[in-house]
Amino acid sequence: MTTAPVVNRPLISITNIIWSFDQATQQLQLLLLQRSEAPFQSTWGLPTTYLRADESADDASLRLVREKLGVTLPKVHTEQLGTFSDPHRGPGERELALAYMVYLPVKPTLVPGYGAKAVQWFAVTPTKAAYQLAAGKLVFQTLPATVSAKKYYQDQTPYVTASGLTADHTLILRTAFTRLRNRLDYAPTILLVLGTGFTLKQARELYATLLRKPSRLIDNSNFRKTHGHLFTETGLAHKSGSGRPAKVYQLKTVG
Repeated sequence: MTTAPVVNRPLISITNIIWSFDQATQQLQLLLLQRSEAPFQSTWGLPTTYLRADESADDASLRLVREKLGVTLPKVHTEQLGTFSDPHRGPGERELALAYMVYLPVKPTLVPGYGAKAVQWFAVTPTKAAYQLAAGKLVFQTLPATVSAKKYYQDQTPYVTASGLTADHTLILRTAFTRLRNRLDYAPTILLVLGTGFTLKQARELYATLLRKPSRLIDNSNFRKTHGHLFTETGLAHKSGSGRPAKVYQLKTVG
């Protein structure tokens, strides 16, 4: 009699990179939460849920937003970023992560849910080699481009600390920023965080953040010529005082 082999199936989690925009500060925002359970207790990271047997990964990503933030989004506001399956992602039971980008056009009131001690919007600012995430005294840095994924997983000690981001979320975030930056010239889905309409000035501010350069270096006239074909003009912005109101646009890919 033969013995059936033991199949070690890893857990499958959905990890959301949730982006939004602060209209007051005109800054790109990222949602992070602080874990309340081991093995990553008290560390900050991206919202995560486990894939259920009766749902697709796409549906799980949207469910996470609906359950945790009370916001129902159409599928156009989410897209898969990639799969993170290295055996050395973190301690404990092996877990495979399907990462999704979520573009949130609103900023709902945040209330920590199950498994979270705190939840917070972090403002995104560029640095010379990476991006900084800041919320009050809490400041995190994304993984520098000079550190390969292979090197990172071989020894995470320099990058995963008690005051750092949980598990391999710093690597996931670097992948997310790279995706956003590489798509700016043909599919700038990050502009969905601006809601139903945006001005070219707002678009240029987001581009400048992701390109890690001052917005003054992105000329408005040249930007309209090089990227105007990606947008549809929808009207004029409300303006108080003198001067012409700015034109409002939306992405052509948004129906």
